[in-house]
Amino acid sequence: MEISNKKAFSTLNPNKIWIPVLIGLAISVWLFLSDDHVSVENLQVLLQPLSVFSLVLAVIVILFRDAGYIYRIRTLTGKSLSWTSSFYVIILWEFSSAVTPSVVGGSAVAVFILMKEGLSFGRALAYVMLTAILDNLFFVVFAPLVIVLAHGSIFDGITTDALGKSLPVIFWTSYSLIAIYTLVMSFALLVHPRGFKWLLLKITSWGFLRRYRARANKQGDEMILGAKELIGKPATYWFKVVLATVFVWVARYLMLNAVMGGYVLLSIKEHLFIFGRQLIMWIVMLISPTPGSSGTAEYFYGLFFQHFLGEFTFGTSLLWRLLAYYPYLFLGAVFLPRWIQKVFFDRKKGNQK
Repeated sequence: MEISNKKAFSTLNPNKIWIPVLIGLAISVWLFLSDDHVSVENLQVLLQPLSVFSLVLAVIVILFRDAGYIYRIRTLTGKSLSWTSSFYVIILWEFSSAVTPSVVGGSAVAVFILMKEGLSFGRALAYVMLTAILDNLFFVVFAPLVIVLAHGSIFDGITTDALGKSLPVIFWTSYSLIAIYTLVMSFALLVHPRGFKWLLLKITSWGFLRRYRARANKQGDEMILGAKELIGKPATYWFKVVLATVFVWVARYLMLNAVMGGYVLLSIKEHLFIFGRQLIMWIVMLISPTPGSSGTAEYFYGLFFQHFLGEFTFGTSLLWRLLAYYPYLFLGAVFLPRWIQKVFFDRKKGNQK
């Protein structure tokens, strides 16, 4: 994994926030013009007292979620990071994920950030890989569960156009790729890293794949290095990080439930159904080619929740993205200069004393 200052800061670039903003704005304008249900009256409802309460509740849920992320990264690193450093890591990690396509993610930048916070390459790599595995396992375990609990009706009520009909195929394709990737990465990091390296070298000994042999050897060494950092961790360590993972993802989805509850009356069963549908939608969005799924998220939101929200679909989609996505673009732009001052200049001055 090549991680240089230049490469990392090409992603951690505040100027990049305008790309997803413009994409999201363009899609939102198109959705506004193409939706006959949107009117000034139902947009004004977004500011009614009940709606304001639901927004406050949604913000509280987001704060709990972010607190869970901060707790998880500090626990993952064995408290090697201070609470302040953990805050910076999460904000910048979210920022890097927001300005890169979902299919790419911000893992390399996350390793860079952790290294600048004082962790060795091996530890940083291990923690970032473990985080990815835990997050993917949440989807792999809970997605089929919600489909079973919904008795196969999780896709009911979605638009009947060509894309709407193909959503189950898109979902199962994405799910299969994520499941395979997670299985391979779990085996490589937690079970048999040397066996994984042997497999990589074996595969890259065939024909045209030989050109990738040096890279495979390096990736195998990195996997072994990362695995060494996780050997011997106590059961309490795994319990805490798994519980924190479930907490942050549940909180992430409950935020939208809180927003929707301010505009339409939902039963407990419907709340659970919407929670499950969010999980399905998130897996579909993971293959989005746009930064932070910008545009893709707004479009799929309408497909998945028009059935429940009716005339409030467009307005709540704006609120959803304004609460769950755009803040991290601007928080990253605000805190990035402070983090650079902290890790590149303040720490250097401290070492010189």
